Amino acid sequence: MGGPDADAAGESGESFLSERSAKVFVAGHRGLVGSAIVRKLQQLGFANLVLRTHAELDLTRQSDVEEFFAAEKPRFVILAAAKVGGIHANNTYPADFISINLQIQTNVIDSAHRHGVKKLLFLGSSCIYPKFAPQPILEDALLTGPLEPTNEWYAVAKIAGIKMCQAYRIQYGWDAISGMPTNLYGPNDNFHPENSHVLPALMRRFHEAKVRGAKEVVVWGTGSPLREFLHVDDLADAVVFLMEKYSGSGHVNVGSGKEVTIKELAELVKDVVGFEGQLVWDSSKPDGTPRKLMDSSKLASLGWMPKISLKEGLCDTYKWYLENVKQ
Repeated sequence: MGGPDADAAGESGESFLSERSAKVFVAGHRGLVGSAIVRKLQQLGFANLVLRTHAELDLTRQSDVEEFFAAEKPRFVILAAAKVGGIHANNTYPADFISINLQIQTNVIDSAHRHGVKKLLFLGSSCIYPKFAPQPILEDALLTGPLEPTNEWYAVAKIAGIKMCQAYRIQYGWDAISGMPTNLYGPNDNFHPENSHVLPALMRRFHEAKVRGAKEVVVWGTGSPLREFLHVDDLADAVVFLMEKYSGSGHVNVGSGKEVTIKELAELVKDVVGFEGQLVWDSSKPDGTPRKLMDSSKLASLGWMPKISLKEGLCDTYKWYLENVKQ
C-alpha cells in the first residue's frame, strides 16, 4: 500500500475493474446516486453486488452493520447512503441531518475497515464548502470559512466523513477515498411538489402546466444565479473511474465544469417538456447564492471527463419522469 498521499491506485495487487466477481456493497442503492451506480456496475459485468434496503439493514444501528459486514465480507464498498433534503427539511430537522448521517458513515466506514474491505469510496456533496468560497471551488477551500447556515448540519456530517476516511488512511494505511459531486439529476430523482430540487421541480411544473394547458408558469427569482449540473450516470462513471484509478487522501470534486443560469435552465426544461406558454419571473422571491461552481480540474487531470450534455440528460430524465412518476 502506498503512503497516505499516494495518488495512483492499483499499487496493492488487482485493480477494481479486474475484480468483477468480487463482492461490492453499494450502500443506498435505491436512491438517485446509488441506483445509477448499480446500473453502471451491472453494465460493466459486476455480478456480485451486495444490496440491502433500509428495511433489511438499518445503517444507523451499529450492531446490525457489524453483523452484516461479518457475514457478507464485501471486498469493495461504495457509500452512497445518506439522509438528504432541501432547505426546509434541513431547517426543520437539523438533529436528524447531523445524527443520522454521522451514524451511517461511522458505522459503515469503521465496520468496512475492520472486516477487511479492500477499498471504500465515500460520497459527499458540494455543500461541504464555505458559503463564500472563491469560485470555481477548489478542493482546498474545505474548512476555510463558515458554511451555508441552511444546511450546515448535513455539511458538518459530510466533512466528518471525509476526515474519517483520511484518518483511517493515515492510521491504518487503508484505501478509503472521497468524492464530492455537484448538483445531480437524472432517473430516480425526487420530483415531489414541495421538497424537490430546482431541476426536477421545474420539470414537474412545466409538465403539469402543459397537461393543464396553462398559459404561463411563474418561476422564483430573477433567473440570474449560475448553477452546475451533472447527470447521475456521469457520476456513476466517475465513481468507477475513482475506484479504479485514485487512491489519494484528498477528496475529489466531481462536476461537469459547465454552468448555466437558472433562466437558461428553465428555458431548456421548458423546451424538453414541450410547454408552449410563457415563463414569468417573480423577482420578489429570493435568488439564493449567485454562483456555485466546483473546480473539477483535479479529476480531469487524472483522465476523467463527463460525457452527457445537459440537453441530452434532460431528455433522458423527462422520459424517465413520464414512465415512472404518477401523473
